[in-house]
Amino acid sequence: MNRYRTHTCNELGLEDEGKKVKLAGFIRTIRDLGGFVFIDLKDHYGITQITTQDVKILEQIKKLNLESTISVTGKVVKRPIENVNNKIETGKVELVIDTLEILNNVVNLLPFEIEKSREVREDLRLEYRFLDLRNDTVHKKIVFRSQVLKTLRDKMDIMGFIEIQTPILTSSSPEGARDFLIPSRIHPGEFYALPQAPQQFKQLLMISGFDKYYQIAPCFRDEDPRADRSPGEFYQLDFEMSFAEEEDVLKVLEEVIGYTFSTLTSSKISETPFVRIPYRESIDKYGSDKPDLRNPLVLSDLTEVFSNTDFNVFKNKTIKCIAVDTTTVTRKFFDEMVKCAKEELGLGGLAWIKINEDGTIAGSIAKYITEDILTKIKNITNAKEGYGLFFLAGEYEKVCRETGNVRIELGKRLNLIDDDIYKFCFVIDFPMYEIDDDGKIEFAHNPFSMPKGGLESLENVKPLDILAHQYDLVCNGYEIASGAVRNHNTDVMLKAFKIAGYTKEHVENKFGALFNAFKYGAPPHAGAAPGIDRIVMLLCKETSIREVIAFPKNSKARDLLMQAPNFVNDQQLKDVHIEIKKEKKV
Repeated sequence: MNRYRTHTCNELGLEDEGKKVKLAGFIRTIRDLGGFVFIDLKDHYGITQITTQDVKILEQIKKLNLESTISVTGKVVKRPIENVNNKIETGKVELVIDTLEILNNVVNLLPFEIEKSREVREDLRLEYRFLDLRNDTVHKKIVFRSQVLKTLRDKMDIMGFIEIQTPILTSSSPEGARDFLIPSRIHPGEFYALPQAPQQFKQLLMISGFDKYYQIAPCFRDEDPRADRSPGEFYQLDFEMSFAEEEDVLKVLEEVIGYTFSTLTSSKISETPFVRIPYRESIDKYGSDKPDLRNPLVLSDLTEVFSNTDFNVFKNKTIKCIAVDTTTVTRKFFDEMVKCAKEELGLGGLAWIKINEDGTIAGSIAKYITEDILTKIKNITNAKEGYGLFFLAGEYEKVCRETGNVRIELGKRLNLIDDDIYKFCFVIDFPMYEIDDDGKIEFAHNPFSMPKGGLESLENVKPLDILAHQYDLVCNGYEIASGAVRNHNTDVMLKAFKIAGYTKEHVENKFGALFNAFKYGAPPHAGAAPGIDRIVMLLCKETSIREVIAFPKNSKARDLLMQAPNFVNDQQLKDVHIEIKKEKKV
């Protein structure tokens, strides 16, 4: 018999009445009724109520604090009908204690009540994450994460993918973010890098003759934290397929993600095939490349309507507008939206009008809206009496993004978003290149993607007009997967990198293994990588990714539990040939 327990704390029922059993767990509550003590004993599986009148055992219990660990033996008895607790699995029975062994008593004052840990400030929760994880709600999310991983793995196995692990220590690669560098002790002055993704390795696996690969891959990027992005590291379901086109990958994503969501949630999900939206259309219509399709609002372009306006703010600008039914709101709503635009969204201002029931208009720019302009606006936006219209003007990309943020805010404030549905879409036809802050051409996304049209496009189309075989899977305003058809040709690879400013020598040096492998019969291949953390976050209906990670870092990328990052001693630095330069005091 196990020294500590014969049963877990969710197992006992009426069928066990009269049995002598042994339980172990954490003391969640102690209720002293004067000669009678009741304890809720909690473990990973559930709760069992244990009780005693024994004087010696009562003396032991007096020494115990909440969350101490104990092991007890005793007899299972049926609870009186008036004491049945239907909220727990073992609520029809209790254990009368014969013996109690103190395994570990809590000696420090608890920093917070376990059951109320989600109500305390986040830095305290993360500092004592091992206690926070005892909270049943928090605990269940980590258990649920395991279920998500199993569901994904099972589905990938069924679909014929094989799981292969790729290296963690690898070479630095321009994937769009900063690398985490690891100095080599054996090779002075040289560095490994933690992989931003298993990109090159999974392409090499396809060249190696494996047909369908996947892994639950850890990825490392030195990026700034966000609510929907874990700083430093995250996990993704990385997969790749040989002899595959874009359509093949999209179908896999539909099947795997659709199956996972339909299996693990009772909420409604989009029917397949998922809606497909070209990148430019998504920016123009929703102001984002990750649109929340639960929100029915769209952006309308009124640039032509105001082409001859006397309103200086709108002159020679792109004009974007959102029309929405505002028959149920007051003037205060418009004032609050203007305030929100300035103080929360960081906009210079937000112009608006309202079409009254009698057809007249009111609002901050009403005097600039002639009857002819109003007619054109109605025709484009489908606005009618009772509608409010919100306007922004500026440079195209910027004004689309800003109006997209207004769209999100309006959707929230007007309760237009159904929280009980998952709406998926693919955003496709991403640009291959973009202009960086210094005015130079750079890769817009994954540098290993195949341009649409191949080498011919690279040679004959303006770089900013070249589209890539890249695609994102979006759900409820979050990008949950990104992928591409890969470049598998050396000529295309060299030309693609040349446009972004990389020489042949640089490509051969930084991507030597992949570049060389392309010369040996590389098959066409494509893949994608759904993000595990975001999928779990969405399924748990959380807004912070930290709620679904066992040991997350805080918003400043610090691990408060393990106190990382931290300083190392001089010998450790010497071993890896590193010297810290100290700033000179002026």
